[in-house]
Amino acid sequence: MAVTKTDVALASALADAAGAAIRPYFRAEHGVEAKADLSPVTLADRAAEEAMRKLLIAEAPMDGIIGEELGERPGTSGRTWVLDPIDGTRAFIAGRPIFGTLIALIEDGWPLLGIIDQPIAKERWLGVMGRPTLFNGAPASTRRCRDLKQAILGTTSPALFGDDQLHAFEHLDGAVMSTVLGGDCYNYGCVASGWMDVVVEAGLKLHDFAALVPVVEGAGGRMCDWQGDPLHAGSSGEVIAAGDPARIDDILEALACRGH
Repeated sequence: MAVTKTDVALASALADAAGAAIRPYFRAEHGVEAKADLSPVTLADRAAEEAMRKLLIAEAPMDGIIGEELGERPGTSGRTWVLDPIDGTRAFIAGRPIFGTLIALIEDGWPLLGIIDQPIAKERWLGVMGRPTLFNGAPASTRRCRDLKQAILGTTSPALFGDDQLHAFEHLDGAVMSTVLGGDCYNYGCVASGWMDVVVEAGLKLHDFAALVPVVEGAGGRMCDWQGDPLHAGSSGEVIAAGDPARIDDILEALACRGH
């Protein structure tokens, strides 16, 4: 099923609703708690997801919903909205405006539409498969990278890698010009806009990466797993984003050393 103007308008309205819920809590009392997996959650996370779900139930009641904080609501349309109200909660609670709201529309497990929204800086990337990615309404484009030695690499934290994944990442780290830590979903927006070249992460869940795929690929980049396969609902959570698709094989070669 093709993405319609109504879908895009609804996705944008979801981002607006999430941003309105998040902003009052930024650099203010946000009621941080630890979840069962010890990751942080705040009142802003919950308020933003509740606002988005309320809108979806009203506007697209046949569609399913998968949210990081409030779980899954099955649908009957074959389409599912995947929500991460605050990707980068640690940055949020530290007062750093490099977190984002992630909104994806998937069908049969494949991402069709994605939004990365930074509600404090009011920066928004909108990607729809088969269409150019927009950054605040203007076309976004990745940049060419002739060699990994010229690349800026990003990852949220090496602490999120397993031992063999860390070994592989360190090998890639040694092959690039520089590496930036932190950033969560914001890094992928930076790749889409041509400010960074590569992001490599592991342990991501569907709500962490579904929205990123249409954004990066619509800007001219490529996303895949650590085996070079396209990302979908069944992917392992090992993720690569490359602004220049020509560098994917180089990245895969560097990561292939895990455990050696």
